[in-house]
Amino acid sequence: MSALFEPITLRSLTVPNRVWMAPMCTYSAQPVGPEAGVATDFHLTHLASRAAGGAGLVMVEATAISPEGRISPYDLGLWNERQQESLARIAAQVEQFGAVPAIQLGHAGRKASTDRPWLGGAPVPAGENGWQPSGPSTVPFGTNPQPLELTVEEIQDIVRAFVAAAERALAAGFKVVEIHGAHGYLIHAFLSPVANHRTDEYGGSFANRTRFALEVATAVRAVWPEGLPLFFRVSATDWLDGQESWTPEDTVLLAKQLKDVGVDLVDVSTGGTAKDAVIPVAPGFQVPFAEQVRAATGLATAAVGLITEPEQAERIVVDGQADAVLLGRELLRNPYWPQQAARELGAERRWPVQYGYAVGSRG
Repeated sequence: MSALFEPITLRSLTVPNRVWMAPMCTYSAQPVGPEAGVATDFHLTHLASRAAGGAGLVMVEATAISPEGRISPYDLGLWNERQQESLARIAAQVEQFGAVPAIQLGHAGRKASTDRPWLGGAPVPAGENGWQPSGPSTVPFGTNPQPLELTVEEIQDIVRAFVAAAERALAAGFKVVEIHGAHGYLIHAFLSPVANHRTDEYGGSFANRTRFALEVATAVRAVWPEGLPLFFRVSATDWLDGQESWTPEDTVLLAKQLKDVGVDLVDVSTGGTAKDAVIPVAPGFQVPFAEQVRAATGLATAAVGLITEPEQAERIVVDGQADAVLLGRELLRNPYWPQQAARELGAERRWPVQYGYAVGSRG
C-alpha cells in the first residue's frame, strides 16, 4: 500500500488521499461590473479536471473577501451572492468526481491592485480598474505604491469580511476553508516586522503582530462547522537572514496558537514579503519547514514547493515530514498526475466511471 494514497481524516472529514491541488491564481475573472470576481467556465473546467485526475482535495485559488482584497482586478471573490452561486457549481463538480472541495480565502493587503503576471504584474492605477492598497503600515512592497495604514476599525471590518466569506463558502458546498496567511499578503504583512511598523496593539511585539491572524482564525472557526477542518497557510520564513523578519521559530509559535483556536492543518510555504529575499529554490526546499511545524506542534501539515515525482511525494508522507502534499505547477502540467502516481506506487486509482471502464488495468 502507498502512504500517499491512504485516506486522512481531519475532524469528521475524510480525504481519500494525500495528493492535493494547491491554490493557484489564474487571473481569469471579470474585473468590473456584476460579473466581477465571479467564477467562469474556465475555473469550473480547470478545477474539476484535477478532481477527475485523482487529487484527493482540490483547493480553489486565493479568493478575495472584498473587492479591495484582490491581488488583481481579475481575481475571484466571495463577497456577494453571484460569486457564491458560481463557486457552488465548482464545489459540486469537484465533489462529484470524488475529491474534497476546498477554498482559500484571503486579502492581498499592500500587494493588491496589480496586473496579471503574464502582462508584467505592475500596479494597476485607480482609473484603470485598480484601487489604493492598504496594509498594516505605510511600508510599500518593493516599488509598489505606498499603502494606506489600516485603522483598528478597518482591521475589524476585515475580520468580519473573512467571516462572511467563510459563511458563503459553507453555503456554496465547500468542506474546507483555508485562511491565506502567507506570501506577503495582508495577514503575513501583519506578522512580519518587515511590513508591520505599527506602534499600537497590532504592531511591535510578537503577540501584537500575531493578533490579527489569530482574530481571523478564531472568528472563522466560530462560524465553520465543528465537523469540518480549518486550514491556515503560512510563509514559514521571509528568507531574510540577519534582518529583523518572520522566522521558522516564529512560525512554530504561531502554529501552536493556531492549534489552540481550532486550526486543524497548517499549509507551509515560504517567502513573499520582501522582493530582495534570496530563496534557495530546489526540489522539496520547503518541506523541512512543514516537518518542523508538525514535530513541534502535533498539528497536521501539508508540504508544498517543487514536489514533482511520485516517490518524492511518497517519502514526504512515509517519513512523517508532512501529512499531505499540495501540488501546484506539476498539476498544471499534468492534471492526471495523481492517477499516474497511484499506478507507479501500486495504489488503487480513482478514475471517473466514464474513464475507468475504458482505461481498465492499463490506465
